Parts: sequence; structure tokens; C-alpha cells
Amino acid sequence: MEETVRGEGRAAVARSPPRQEATLMHTCHIPLRMNRPILQVALDVTELSRAIQIAEESVAGGADWIEAGTPLIKSEGMQAVRALRGKFSDLTVVADMKVADTGTLEVEMAAKAGASIVGILADADDTVIEEAVRAARLYGVQIMADLINAPDPVKRAAEIERIGVDIIAAHTGIDQQMKGLSSLELLRSLTGTVSLPIAVAGGIDAESAGEAVRAGASIVIVGGNIVRSRDVTGSAKAIRKAMDRPRSKRAKKVTADDEIRAILMKVSAPNVTDAMHRKGAMEGIVPLCTGVKIAGKSVTVQTFAGDWAKPVEAIDVAAPGDVIVINNDGGTHVAPWGELATLSCIKRGVAGVVIDGAARDVDDIRNLNYPIFAKAVCPNAGEPKGFGEINAEIRCGGQYVRPGDWIIGDESGVVVIPRERAYEVARRALEVRKNEERIREEIARGSTLSKVADLIRWEKR
Repeated sequence: MEETVRGEGRAAVARSPPRQEATLMHTCHIPLRMNRPILQVALDVTELSRAIQIAEESVAGGADWIEAGTPLIKSEGMQAVRALRGKFSDLTVVADMKVADTGTLEVEMAAKAGASIVGILADADDTVIEEAVRAARLYGVQIMADLINAPDPVKRAAEIERIGVDIIAAHTGIDQQMKGLSSLELLRSLTGTVSLPIAVAGGIDAESAGEAVRAGASIVIVGGNIVRSRDVTGSAKAIRKAMDRPRSKRAKKVTADDEIRAILMKVSAPNVTDAMHRKGAMEGIVPLCTGVKIAGKSVTVQTFAGDWAKPVEAIDVAAPGDVIVINNDGGTHVAPWGELATLSCIKRGVAGVVIDGAARDVDDIRNLNYPIFAKAVCPNAGEPKGFGEINAEIRCGGQYVRPGDWIIGDESGVVVIPRERAYEVARRALEVRKNEERIREEIARGSTLSKVADLIRWEKR
């Protein structure tokens, strides 16, 4: 019995298990004569009960293959694979083992637990891959070789094809994605260099899924953009539709700053601190208006005891979209900022102002609904003496802020993002938000946060 998995103008044969192996493992359930790209959903969660629920919703949305992701396997062991096989007896179950050693043993474990495909590391030693392939032939499963972190992926793909793996995975890891590396670029570099089916994984969403199919992917692996979605079924359907009807789109030129700003406007200040391991939050600084939000690069101001000359001069230095960050040298008895400075900011397109100190004219500022964040409110005004500096490193709310660092502020407060990590942190914050969306949905269905997080299980012993 054979199955043809279509790739970029080539076909590869997926082997079903010999009859004599049926007692050793569940029969390999790969759909026959697949005539469309395969959607594989990676269950990269740590709780088995949640994984099964998400898998059911994914299948309802059009998922073809279900993957026991590496975090799930590390958390639940082979029971995760057994449970998925028991629940989805007619689907292909992938065990993302990321085998790096003991190829025979780990492939055997996954196969006997019910996996149809076992994931190994392409960068493992040749002897490991050879043993994994031999074990796969014995137990009637397939080997998917993951190119994550391979120093020369094109060369390595050709080498492991000769060894006998069944599928090549063009995979950019989550930490690499956060710094801007693209799985689609890796996929394009591989297309046409191997005759095996190519899977693509790493940050794939509805838009990039269509691009991946156009670039030659036979298998599209999606994790967070389905698994962490509030509407898993709807997200899977959207990606399935994009894969089945890939359309060419003219890419819009977007600067790195525009992309960072767009992401930060989607996430919250708490999302960002979570992404930075609970760091970066200013202390004691709160918004003067409700419902406001800022995200922009900082123009820093050091001033003293209400001297408002440098804060006001900074308005002329700032570019549209920037955030002015002021250290009033700890003084809250006199304000370096008020309504007229705010009106000037609006005229210049400045995104907002953060003050380690006081602001005044708060009633007017609230009528303008402009994003001012301050430590205090005080009607006293200072004098424009001109002491201080613009665009020097300062401290604001207990955090160091340099010119060009990114600032995000909302009703939870203000967070500073180091400029060299801005893209990475923004992307990580987006992943935090996705995860919260799924948890929020599970709570809405009747669970609780402690149950979703399985707190008792994960408490320190």
C-alpha cells in the first residue's frame, strides 16, 4: 500500500507498515493519494487534556495530521502519543521527538506508542540518523528530519536524503523567529534541491501558509497560530483555505520600526513585561487619561525641579510617533508639563509623554484624551531655566532609558524595551498574547486559571 505526497513537481512514497508489524504498533495512518498540501497542527502545550481538546478543534477546522509537540512529549512522555492515537485512530500522528541520540530506541518508543511519523534532528550524527531510519523501516513508520539549527541546511538536506529519511522539515525555531529569521526563506533555499516532501514550520499563519505552498511545501506545520487561538477551529479553517487557494500578494514595504510599532499596538504592557521575564516596568507612573496607549521610540529629557525648558524643546526634536520621556529629578511639587506643551505634541505628531514627576492642567489634558503618563499631579509650574539635557541616558520610574529605546504604555503602566531587543521582545509579547487568548477561552468555557495552568502539578517540590 502506497501514498503519494506531492511536492514541487516530484512525488515521494510513504510506506505503510508490513503486516507482520501490526502487533508491535498501530498501523501507520497516512491518508492515501493525498492531492492537496497537508496541514499538520503542532500541539506545543504541556498539558495532555488541553492538547486533546485543541486537537479535536483543529481537526474540525481541517487539520490532516496531529503532532505531539516536543513540549508535550517532554511533559507527558509517550502517553501523549498513545492518547492521541487512541483519540484519532484514523489520522496521522506525528511524534516530534527531536531525536539526537539513541535513534533506534526513541523511534521504537514512538512507533509502539502509535506514532506514524517520528521527528529527528537533521543535525544529529549520521550514525544516529542511520539507526533511526533502520528502526523506522522495522516498525513501519516514517522519519521527518528537522533542519532546525543546521549550520548548512541545504547541504545537510542532501546528505540525510541519501541516508534515507522520508521528509525534510524546513524549521526556524521560536527563538530564531523572534529575531527575524524566516522559515519561508529556508524553505525556498531547499526547494528543488531534494526530491523528498518538504515540510515547513515556524511562525506560519494564514498569510504565510499560502506562500509556503507556492514555495513548494508539501506539509505546512502550524503551532501557535492555531493552538493558541481563541477560535482554534476558525484559525485552522483560515489556514486550510489559504493552503488550498494560495494567492500571490504584492508585498508591502514595511520598515522595521513600523513593524515593531504595529506589533506593540496589538499587545499590552503586561504582555511585554512577561516577554522580558517580568522586567522593564516603570514604578509609580500611571496614565492621566483612560483608554490611551502609546508605543514609540524614546526621546529622553533630563530636567530639574519643574524647569520646563528642555521638556518643551524636546517636542521640536521628536519625530512623529516618538515618545518623550522626562526625568524631573524626582520632584513632584512642581510640574514641568501642562496643556500648552500637550497641544504642541499633538501638532507635531508626538505619540505621548512619560514624566517621572508631576503634570498639571489635567482637566484640559483629559479633554484632549492625550497619552500623558506621570507620577503625580500638581498645579505648580516651574521656570524655563534651560538646565538639563535632551537625548542622554536617564532614569524614569526606576528604569534606565536611552534615546531610541522603545516605550509602551497603557492603563497598566509603562514599560521600557531596550532598542537592540525591540523586534524580538515585540514578537515574544505577541506570543504571550496568543497564549492568553486560548487560556481566556478555556476559562470562558468553565475552567479556571489554576486548572488551565495545572498549578498544583507544576509547583516547586
